[in-house]
Amino acid sequence: MEAWIFVHNPLERWIEDYKRIFDAWEDGGITGIVVGYLYFEDDGGNRFPTFVSNPDVYREFGLNLEEDTSRDPAKEAKFRAMLDDAAERGWHIMTFGVGGGGGTLPVEEDPYGAISHAARAQDTMDAFPQAQGFIMDGPGEQHYELAFHHGGELLEIRPGEDGRFSALGYDLDRLKSGIEHLRERLHNLTPSEVRYQAPGGMLAGMQLFDINEDTLYWLRARRETALGAMAAIHDQVQKLNRRIKLGGIPRTAAFSSLTCQDYHRMADYFDYIFPKHYYWHRGFDGLYGTIARWVQRLRTWNPSLTEQDCFDVVKCLFGIELPGVHSLMDMEMGFPEAFFSQVVYGETHRALEAVGNPDKVICWVSTGRAPHAGDAMTARDLQGILNASKEAGLKRFLFHPDPDLGAPEWHVISNMCGKSWQE
Repeated sequence: MEAWIFVHNPLERWIEDYKRIFDAWEDGGITGIVVGYLYFEDDGGNRFPTFVSNPDVYREFGLNLEEDTSRDPAKEAKFRAMLDDAAERGWHIMTFGVGGGGGTLPVEEDPYGAISHAARAQDTMDAFPQAQGFIMDGPGEQHYELAFHHGGELLEIRPGEDGRFSALGYDLDRLKSGIEHLRERLHNLTPSEVRYQAPGGMLAGMQLFDINEDTLYWLRARRETALGAMAAIHDQVQKLNRRIKLGGIPRTAAFSSLTCQDYHRMADYFDYIFPKHYYWHRGFDGLYGTIARWVQRLRTWNPSLTEQDCFDVVKCLFGIELPGVHSLMDMEMGFPEAFFSQVVYGETHRALEAVGNPDKVICWVSTGRAPHAGDAMTARDLQGILNASKEAGLKRFLFHPDPDLGAPEWHVISNMCGKSWQE
């Protein structure tokens, strides 16, 4: 299987010693890098752009340039040299997000911010011709946590989102009514209802959650705005002055209906889709942690439910069942082999089937604590993720170090993708 790696912040850790690092990576089978975010940082926490913006680019998009005048020319030169070195090796290079500092248009003119984003993308791609394109983290992503966590929760309209919904013609009162109806229902589940309806499929699930017209209106608005955001940035990227590869990083397939990141539809808008192979417990974005928080919140709201009842509600909602997990304590026991052969295999296969082109799917793999603060996963877990993904048909993955690439992880990756590392 082919491997890419994430060259992430602080960029200083890489640019000072990139040649030795890249030599080792090339020996171990790395064929591509994703670089970003595009800023430097000094010891005091002050940030500096990695390139000088071109005001003419922003004028072409009808925007003003809000440029950061602070610079570090020496770091800029080292960063360009690092990218040149990667390009000379024939590696595929993408940036994680875009740089630049352009202004924005009124929400009525640019409800998704796609025009301002495209201006910054053009500025970035002009500055770094070594890059084939850029990647958006969580494009169109809607809230996925039942209780407030990592900046949001499912049952709310965040500040600022009301303006977008209004600009797109949605009835805010009706959206809020749909949210409140579902909130009320999720506070009043009973064991008998859960045990009767949860195993009954989609129609029984709609009855269990008492999905009414306003809730459907809200759910559809979430989906339409997510897909609208993807379509808007895709359309703008087509107008740039060279062919740009556009990548998007969605949550794993099990949560894609909740985040409204429909892989099948995403394939029309993105050149690469990077499903988040994030499975850790606790922290944020990990599959185990997200499911555990849903179970905990449902029990808090409905004390009469058992933990098993709450897991059944989650299964009804997401369609996912964790092998050997019937209680929260079971989740403390690590990942059984069946987790990889069933869940990881299934999530990978589902993504590949939805996208329909294995060359477009590059799973974004992480097992460590930084930057997601989850429970660290072992080399055995990484091996299980990669083996199951390969078995499902995955051709490429990207590894996200934590923040350095650990010896056990590099043993696993280099053994699978290149020359096995001799420590």
